[in-house]
Amino acid sequence: MAREGSLEAPTRHPLDWKNPEFYNEEACLTEMERIFDICHGCRRCVSLCGSFPTLFDLVDESPTLELDGVDKKDYWKVVDQCYLCDLCYLTKCPYVPPHEWNLDFPHTMLRAKAIKFQKGEVTIGEIFLASTDVHGQFAGIPIVVQAVNAINKTQVARQVMESTLGVDQHAWLPSLATRKFRSAAPKSETHKVVNGAKTPGKVMIYATCYVNYNEPGIGMDLLKILDHNAIPYELVSKEKCCGMPKLELGDLQSVDENKQINIPILAKYAQEGYAILSAVPSCTLMFKQELPLMYPDDVQTQLVKEHMWDPFEYLMERKRDGLLKTEFDNALGNISYQIPCHGRVQNIGKKTEEMLKMIPNTTINTVERCSGHAGTYGVKKSTHAYAMKIGKPVVKAMANMKDGSKPDYISSDCPLGGHHIAQGFQENGHDVPELQHPISLVAKAYGL
Repeated sequence: MAREGSLEAPTRHPLDWKNPEFYNEEACLTEMERIFDICHGCRRCVSLCGSFPTLFDLVDESPTLELDGVDKKDYWKVVDQCYLCDLCYLTKCPYVPPHEWNLDFPHTMLRAKAIKFQKGEVTIGEIFLASTDVHGQFAGIPIVVQAVNAINKTQVARQVMESTLGVDQHAWLPSLATRKFRSAAPKSETHKVVNGAKTPGKVMIYATCYVNYNEPGIGMDLLKILDHNAIPYELVSKEKCCGMPKLELGDLQSVDENKQINIPILAKYAQEGYAILSAVPSCTLMFKQELPLMYPDDVQTQLVKEHMWDPFEYLMERKRDGLLKTEFDNALGNISYQIPCHGRVQNIGKKTEEMLKMIPNTTINTVERCSGHAGTYGVKKSTHAYAMKIGKPVVKAMANMKDGSKPDYISSDCPLGGHHIAQGFQENGHDVPELQHPISLVAKAYGL
């Protein structure tokens, strides 16, 4: 007799993406049918994203009121609403392994996306949006970057982008940096390497596309924090996109190509005893979870997994080692802080909140719900409006502190999610508090 749910910690099976059967559409549809039927009988994940309401509406509007009344062609509507946040798997579903029903909704959606990509059913615009190293190459080029940023802010350009690339003209888009983080980053001060019981005493920075091309200030503030705490750092000698945008598109071949460049370099640093830090949760998760599941027998990939850290995960472990400075010069007042999905599913706890709460005369209002941005999902014409709808409860929860006062800052570990939330504040008629990344808030509190 099947158990009604599981109380055991979720486990994850490797992703069998190199097996030709992985791309068997009929087999994939059969697995989706099995999973969707379980989801229909449970409905616990209805508030997480667009996939589950889409599925349940299809069932409820079918002639039989059961999954057998839904045309399998409509399964793809469910797939298109999944942005692989992984929250259903890690926080809601009682039927994930080791439960005998062995339900993995996100990776089944990934399989379907990979089939769709292999069939050539992904648009040029979607491919371009997921090619962060391509549109980031203009960052840091004098005159060119200013021209690109100015043009991208015009209504005509946004209308053209909407019609050609499928980028919603109302969605917030990041500007390109006038100087790339990897070019501008100063060398570390000379510090003695002091290893703790829990933490390596030297750090390797994986810049990430977003910090490198769009908001280098986040990376600069992280370097200031490391220097302030006498932690020597270096930047990865060469890096490509982590592959998360391509993964969300189902382009597993491109994920593999980037992995072949990144992993050997990062593994070398791991062997040398560095803690590898990435300031964007999705990038960190890619190296901690998705690549290790794609390459379960690759020694280098598994080594990188063990040495990849979220910045606040690392800093809080340094505190436990007695090696973090806990004196702050500046109070920050009220902060409304959102934990992004790809931070939550790293299963490290509320490390950012923990550090922000160390700052004297600072109050934190923490919100654990999806911002709705979800990579390219939040900017596509087909999904932007729904992304704003998903983020609306987050905006409502962040608009006031627990005592009814207003926040001085809004913040999220996900830089794109933070801007999406700020746009939600504006669209819902709220005064928009100052948006600052948590790393920048800590640097400000330190007086750096």
